[in-house]
Amino acid sequence: MEEFEASASSKKVKTIYISTVFGIAMVLLMIGLLGLILVHANNLSRYVKENIVLNIFVDDAAHETDVMQLQKQLDANLMVKQTQYVGKELAARNLQKDLGEDFVKFLGYNPLSQSLDVYLKADYANNKDIEKFKAELLKNPLVKEVKYQQSLVDQMNQNLTSISLIILAFASIFVILSVALINNTIRLAIYSQRFLIKSMQLVGATKGFIRKPFLLYGIWHGLLGGLIAIIILIGSLYLAYRQVPELVFLQDYTEFGIVFLGVIGIGVFISAFSTFLAVNKFLRLKIYDLYR
Repeated sequence: MEEFEASASSKKVKTIYISTVFGIAMVLLMIGLLGLILVHANNLSRYVKENIVLNIFVDDAAHETDVMQLQKQLDANLMVKQTQYVGKELAARNLQKDLGEDFVKFLGYNPLSQSLDVYLKADYANNKDIEKFKAELLKNPLVKEVKYQQSLVDQMNQNLTSISLIILAFASIFVILSVALINNTIRLAIYSQRFLIKSMQLVGATKGFIRKPFLLYGIWHGLLGGLIAIIILIGSLYLAYRQVPELVFLQDYTEFGIVFLGVIGIGVFISAFSTFLAVNKFLRLKIYDLYR
């Protein structure tokens, strides 16, 4: 009879621990998904900003070698991500594609100027920095005109700022709720062991001795929960890239690695801290309070 009770108790404890691990894993999965959303949103913001083009039109009398020299100077600028030379012929071909007509043949000559397409780094893709950059460019005698869509840049930055604030607010609320959920899950698991904790205390075990195995289990549960969440996250990313191949442009394995490490770190920390608090609570309780 005693062996049966011990076996039933052991199975109950295992069931509680398994449910605890999966409960932690599901919460960490949501945290991880939120982290990946933030990473992709940030990468999308950077991608959009770095695809704003500044059209630098050079003087018609400028030699191609001088324009190439200007391009090298621009490539060396800290604000510039990349540049592209657009000759008169290439500009004509691009415009012909847009118009659907051979305007050069109709006019009898190519009226377009050679130009440089400049793409700035994301940190400088705002009207204030662009205007400073434009003013510097116009000091160069080769540069005839600099064009970019000023209203588009303003609207883009305003929209990205609003979206970022909404995502961050949602993330903050979600993290608080996730911590509360993991904490409650751990407390319920420790609650089932409250009589064992009190029994060990009654036979003379120190608080540190009683806490140690529970803390180790808490760390282990947080680690397992984090690993399960990461496996599901990797599978989700794989399916997302299969369904939407364009997302490949937004992937960053370094940032993904930081998110995954963060998921494990959060899981271990919250699990261990919640376990510490829960065990301490039952260590302080009187025997008659255990039945409440």
